[in-house]
This record gives sequence, structure tokens and C-alpha cells, in this order.
Amino acid sequence: MQKPSIPKGTRDFSPFEMIRRNYIFDTIIRVFQLFGYQPIETPAMENLSSLMGKSGEESDRLLFKVLNSGNYLSRVDENEIKEGNINNLTKKISEKGLRYDLTVPFARYVVQHRNDITFPFKRYQAQAVWRADRPQKGRYREFYQCDVDVIGSDSLLNEVELIQIAENVFSDLGIEVIIKINNRKILSGIAQIIGEHEKLTDITVAIDKLEKIGLENVNKELMSKGVGRNAIELLQPIILLSGTNNEKLHKITAILHSSPIGLKGIEEVAFVLDKMNKLEINASIDFDLTLARGLSYYTGAIIEVKAKNISFGSICGGGRYDDLTGIFGLPDVSGVGISFGADRIYDVLLEENLFPVDVQSTTMVMFANFGKKEEAYCLPLVSQLRKSGINTELYPDPAKLKKQMNYANKKNIPYVILIGEEEVNSNTMTIKNMNTGEQNRITVSEVDEGSIRKIFDGAT
Repeated sequence: MQKPSIPKGTRDFSPFEMIRRNYIFDTIIRVFQLFGYQPIETPAMENLSSLMGKSGEESDRLLFKVLNSGNYLSRVDENEIKEGNINNLTKKISEKGLRYDLTVPFARYVVQHRNDITFPFKRYQAQAVWRADRPQKGRYREFYQCDVDVIGSDSLLNEVELIQIAENVFSDLGIEVIIKINNRKILSGIAQIIGEHEKLTDITVAIDKLEKIGLENVNKELMSKGVGRNAIELLQPIILLSGTNNEKLHKITAILHSSPIGLKGIEEVAFVLDKMNKLEINASIDFDLTLARGLSYYTGAIIEVKAKNISFGSICGGGRYDDLTGIFGLPDVSGVGISFGADRIYDVLLEENLFPVDVQSTTMVMFANFGKKEEAYCLPLVSQLRKSGINTELYPDPAKLKKQMNYANKKNIPYVILIGEEEVNSNTMTIKNMNTGEQNRITVSEVDEGSIRKIFDGAT
């Protein structure tokens, strides 16, 4: 018999891992709500007509397509199969796909529900997405994103707010980060002045890989896409600009002085940096001209967050998209958003040992089970603790005490309450601190809400 398994690039999560993951989700969502964003959900599957052609050629290639139900080959003849035209075959055997990200479904949602939405619409969404990518550390085929977007406003204060949200989230999680920003208009200006404006997408996809594959390989990719050698030479000093944010702004302004769109991008970046300088931001903010985030729907600001001293890629990113809803029939609605990669954040917290000690168990107190009489005595007390907001369980069987204690240890339950025959007769309970081994006996009459909170300090 074949051993059970799961697809590569997907994972099971144990209770211990889920508690930690929920800590991440809860932290992120709490910050989203702090800034006035509201939740929505969209289906895992979308029509391919909604997904294809929205995020660029590379994104289309990584879409998981879902075969039509029933006899999906009924619309295909043998000659078409022999010809092997994948695009034509796909259209006939697959009408749906798993979402690549949460932004395109969000744009579809806005258009579909526009009569029910108050603009500007501030939404957050925390759901799984799928990409047919090569699995590796920090990169999975199924992973969760936590998105926050505002649509229906072109104010640059939204970009400022999103950077504040990112800073708040990672500060609350204890992760030191670098927040990188750029602007698609600057990239358009660069492509324009090197004479390759029609190759903008190819250029942005290539230079976005600079940190990952190095300058030489970026240049090779540019050449393979038909970018001229002279243009590549002109590009080198631009993408290698260094200095402070203000110095880089000054240098790129001089380079793009003849490009109106490039200067507009510089103006937008300067506005955001100026506002951030006036706020109390602990994170480092870096104006990075190589930041492109290959998604073709970005039209303005581009934002990416990386953890300091961690080798794998970004843990948060996004940008401004002015044209995305127009694809679905609602033009001239500007949006901007960022997406937090929950799985990569988990890996960073694990690698840096940043998970709080108390994020280990859902149970704070366990009552040991000594038998039918004691069990009946314990049940009202279990209920009383739960009503006081303390996560409590009663061990279901009168097993050996060692076995019950092992159970509590493996679940990282910090307190065990022991009520045997002696405690029942004296109307008392013994509370054992599983971390220190210390035991205290109190009378049951002392167990009101105030004493419970005092005994289990921090339990609620």
C-alpha cells in the first residue's frame, strides 16, 4: 500500500504550529483593524478569464488550472491533442483556476459589488493562494497572504498609512525590518531615457531579480528579451545608484530630467519619504531603484519589506495599481495595497526565536481525573474557570497520574489542578505550576473570578 502523502510545496500544520500561525494572523489583523480596514473573503477558485493576463506573463505561467468536471475532453478532438497547442487545449478543458494572489480577486470583487461598497473602500483579507512554483525554503506552492488595500482614492497618504501598518505589524512581532520603496513611474522613466520604453515589463522583471541572481545574470536576461546592448550599458549606473535616500533622489532627478513620467514618480517618492521622516518609525526605509516587483499591474508606488539578517526574500510587499479594476469594466479607480506573507513571517520568527513563550498552548489549566466521584466534583469548577475566560480542560479518563502529567507537559499546559479524595473531603484543590513544580492548596470557596485571575496571572 502506498504511504499517504501531500503535494510538494504544501504542508500540514500541527496544533503547536497552528497556535503560532494564529498568533501571526491575530497580530496582523489587529493592526489592520486599528487603521480602520474591514474583512472580506473571496473563493479559492476564480474563473480563468478573471485571472489570466492580469499579473503578467510569469504569473500566468504559475497559475494552477482546474480541469472542468465530468468528461473534460468531450470538447477536444484528437487532432487538437496531437497538435499539442497548450493554450488552445487549456481553454477547452479548464475554465477555472486557483487564485495566484488576493489582489486580482479583490479587484474583481470591487467591480462586482460596486453598488454595495462605500469608497474609498478599505479592506483586509487573510486567505490561501497557490502558485505552481518550484518549492524551496521560504517559497511554497500553497501559502497564506494577509492583504490590506484601499481602493477609490489616489491620495499618497494611503501609501504613508500602508508603510505605517507594515512598521506596526513587524514592531508588534519583534522583527527588525527594512522597508524598501520605489515607483513604477520612475522605472518607466528609466526605460524611456535608455530608449527601451516598449520593453518596460521585461526590464522590471529582470532588475527585480538583481539581489537573487546578480547583475551579470540580470544583463543576460535583458539581452535574451531583446534589450539592446547600449540600453543595458546606460542602465548599469542607474540601478547601482547608492547613497542616502535624499542623495539617490537628487541623482535620479538629474538623470530623469527629460522624462515627465519619471519626474512624477520621483515627486511621489519624495512626498512619501518626507511624511515618513515626520513620523516615529523604527524601521529602516530605503529608496531602492532596483525594486520592481515584476507584477505588471503596478502603476505607482512599489513597497517591499525584508527582515534584517535573514537570507530569503521579502515578507511583505505591494504597491499602487491605477488600472486593475478597469480590466473588469470599472475604469479610473485607483487602488494601493500591501500583502504580508504569513508563511515567511513564521519562518523568520522561528529562525530568530521570536515567538513569545506563552504562544504555545490553547489550554491554560487542566484538571486531573482521579475517578468518577472526583470527576463529578470537578465539572462545576471546570465550568466556572471557563466562564471566567480561562481556557480549561478536564482529562477525560482516570488514567495514571504520570500519564496525565505527560499529556499536560506535551501540550505545554502551565497549570494542573489536582482534586483527589482528600481534596474533595476538605473542599480544597491543589494547583501545580508545571513550569516551576510549585504546588499550592486553596479552598474551593476562594475560587471566585478575582482569585482565579490572581492565581493564573496573565491567563486571560
